[in-house]
Amino acid sequence: MILREALQHAEEQLRAGPHPTRARLDAEALLLHLTGKDRAWLLTHAADAFGGCTATQYAALLQRRLRGEPIQYITGTCEFYGLPFHVTPAVLIPRPETEHLVETAIQLRMGAPGLASETGESDEPRPAVSPFASRISPAQILDIGTGSGVLAIALAHHLPQARVTAIDLSPSALALAEENAQRNGVTIRFLQGDLLAPVAGESFDLIVSNPPYVANADLPTLDPEVRDFEPHAALFAGTDGLAIYRRLIPAAFAALTPGGWLLLEIGYGQSDSVIALCAAAGFHHIATTPDLQGIPRVVAAAHP
Repeated sequence: MILREALQHAEEQLRAGPHPTRARLDAEALLLHLTGKDRAWLLTHAADAFGGCTATQYAALLQRRLRGEPIQYITGTCEFYGLPFHVTPAVLIPRPETEHLVETAIQLRMGAPGLASETGESDEPRPAVSPFASRISPAQILDIGTGSGVLAIALAHHLPQARVTAIDLSPSALALAEENAQRNGVTIRFLQGDLLAPVAGESFDLIVSNPPYVANADLPTLDPEVRDFEPHAALFAGTDGLAIYRRLIPAAFAALTPGGWLLLEIGYGQSDSVIALCAAAGFHHIATTPDLQGIPRVVAAAHP
């Protein structure tokens, strides 16, 4: 069998699996991962012989995909905000939607353009206070529930003068995040613990978090890739999905410097509830950032 035939056979197998529309892309991705080559090599070596141990290993990878395992866990790799990351079943797979949180933080660096108001309109005054003002340099940034470290690492990469701390409850997640920080050449302080407990008494200019926000009752509605393979502790947050926000928001308010910002990723339909929690905690200039579909994805709130 030659490589072209092996790839065609793999595509046919995957078309009978749970993700038929991605069959060709997945077949190529798994083959390139196995061989350590790029797509240009694949195009120029399509007539090469393909067999032996390599074919056996390829078949094993295809079977994992046919069982629904996410391609990122099979290959162990994922890109986020243009940076490479190692991912395992110990952490959530980074989503493109989370990149909006990084973009919002960088926008704050320039004076917060692009934020919408609490109602999604743009005619109200936008927040003008930046945690990166000349008052404090470099800024102190805290990422709560860092997982694979994508938020902390992306911010440390794009805001190199900032001092970044990242917290997670999971030792496995922290070990992976430290590995990813080294891979991307950034220095971050990693701490294990629940929410802000490891940094009690410290102050920060920017706090970011992509916490668990899925309601427990939504489990049956999730894509099987998510439901069956990603860590539930990083997904679910009580009966309404707001359990972590209720603890995190007041704690973040107490840890922020005056004029500092809290940025939170939120789920569909949660903007009003999270905005209300921020207001109740004492935050001002509460605003949202929409995703590409116009759905509020990030809540930004300023400490007065």
